[in-house]
Amino acid sequence: MTIEGLLGRKLGTVQVFDARGRLRGTTAVAVGPCYVTQLRTPEKDGYTAVQVGFAEARKLNKPEAGHLRAAGGLNLRHLAEFRLTGGAALALGDKLGAELFDPGEKVDVTADSKGRGFQGGVRRHNFSGGPKTHGQSDRHRAPGSIGSGTTPGRVYKGTRMAGHMGAQQVTVRNLEIVSRNDDQGVIFVAGSVPGPKGGLVRIRSARKVSK
Repeated sequence: MTIEGLLGRKLGTVQVFDARGRLRGTTAVAVGPCYVTQLRTPEKDGYTAVQVGFAEARKLNKPEAGHLRAAGGLNLRHLAEFRLTGGAALALGDKLGAELFDPGEKVDVTADSKGRGFQGGVRRHNFSGGPKTHGQSDRHRAPGSIGSGTTPGRVYKGTRMAGHMGAQQVTVRNLEIVSRNDDQGVIFVAGSVPGPKGGLVRIRSARKVSK
């Protein structure tokens, strides 16, 4: 069977030449190696999928080690489940990598965005700030009013204000795979990928391919 996607790590940005000789800005992503750790079947689970593990763990507790024992006692840190389509069957312990993705294919990439800590309204929501005249010496980046006092007498949920920024799950859709390096297990994806260098990413075939 063919797996829908895999786990990998963001390596950084680099320029590469595509098949037409154009210089493209891409993000290098090291895909796998991932190992099959569990198979989901319609008879047992009601659907068809596969669980894969990625990256060596420093230490496993007993439940984690017991779960991975059937796959050969692998020491894996990250686990994720992906859908399966028709093709050759997979077995526990199978090794999967960048060879699953072909140049020209469109993929969706999911990762946690960079954490920015506590930020004000100007940076977090692109507010313009207050006027720079009429004696305002220290209110240029203040958020201003957040609602009237009597009605509604409270702050509406979802009001854009200062607060924690970043460190959220982000999915960038329909990114094109420009090229692939089989020796290094790296794919080069056109455009930007969320998260910092070395961050965990989830790559899967695009579900809504744009024309």
